[in-house]
Amino acid sequence: MSISTLARSIAESPTLKMNEEARLLRERGEAVIHLGIGEPKNKTPFPALLSAAAKLNQGDIKYSPTDGIPTLKKAIARYTEENYDRLPAPENIIVSSGAKQSLFNIFYTLLDPNDEVIVLAPYWVSYPEMIKMVRGIPVIVTPEDGTFYPRLADIERAVSSATKAIIVNSPNNPSGVMFSEAFLADIVAFCERRNIYLIMDDIYHKLVFHGRKWVPAYQFSTQDIEAGKIIVVNGIAKAYGMTGFRIGWCIAPRRLVEVMTNVQSQITSCTALVSQAAAEGALNGLQSVVEALRLTIENNRQVMMNELGAFDGVRCTPPDGTFYCLPDFRAYTPNSVELANFLLKKARVVTVPGKEFGREGHLRMSYCGTLGEIKQGIERIQWALDPNSANELYIGGRKMVRDWA
Repeated sequence: MSISTLARSIAESPTLKMNEEARLLRERGEAVIHLGIGEPKNKTPFPALLSAAAKLNQGDIKYSPTDGIPTLKKAIARYTEENYDRLPAPENIIVSSGAKQSLFNIFYTLLDPNDEVIVLAPYWVSYPEMIKMVRGIPVIVTPEDGTFYPRLADIERAVSSATKAIIVNSPNNPSGVMFSEAFLADIVAFCERRNIYLIMDDIYHKLVFHGRKWVPAYQFSTQDIEAGKIIVVNGIAKAYGMTGFRIGWCIAPRRLVEVMTNVQSQITSCTALVSQAAAEGALNGLQSVVEALRLTIENNRQVMMNELGAFDGVRCTPPDGTFYCLPDFRAYTPNSVELANFLLKKARVVTVPGKEFGREGHLRMSYCGTLGEIKQGIERIQWALDPNSANELYIGGRKMVRDWA
């Protein structure tokens, strides 16, 4: 069998891989706790359901415009004006099948072979692979001080004549940290000075805790959407808990949107009409559902921090947003892949290796599940790793004996 070198170079998604392994264990009756998935447990907002149902009741589900239906683009424009203080024209907006496709469209549109994109570690696992899929080169910048906060000086040293873009995700998946306004102001000014695109992945911008205020990168630019270097990606998956509807969007200069529309037309033709209707309902409906979800996740975050705080040898930077944290388990082992597999096998707890996010020795852990899952999950991990824990633990009614410590 002949498979292209490029296709063979693309890594499997570790999050989806762990999801599948957990599913198979559950089908066998195993009491698996999932601390790896980024999927809130809320119900779909009612206005989204009503809007989707109305479209289904019409019975006329056909192709739609490649860049999105006009009424959804109008809702996105209003959302952008309210949250970013910028009012995009319809020609500045393209709707895609999830924010993930929006990002791929951007990379495909911007990059020629061997063009570079600066990726800040820790990073979402798909960034480097997407860049490689369009024959670009991801250039990873890791803070030298061991924190999750990059410095502009580190970025400047990594930029070359081949650099086309820098991608910033704040609040950040997987660490949960939110970058400072000073950093954003510096990187906006740097990108404008060097004629580099700044791709802002804002998918978690509504999920911020403890009175912190998220600020859009646009605030630090005097240029409008059309003339500026800022490209914004957002969607309904995280803030509305509508992961399965697969609706994301991009705000960019219209020439980029035109090319992204051409790209998308050759790949998926258009985004599913029912999903677009649901997204329109969510954006136009009462926004209290977003705050209710945020408060739930903020409470979960505190429980996760309390549980990890009682875990000897584990250090964790408290997240400012998202529903992830990235605790440091190097006191137990430097190999995060082996550790994640060990915890799934022995404790039936799903985590994601930090190596996949550019931070070896860490595990990404999600706290968007139930409080019971969080507490029991950390209890199982501590039992599996801490030699001072009890020798036995019941998992799903089965007595487990620790015979490896």
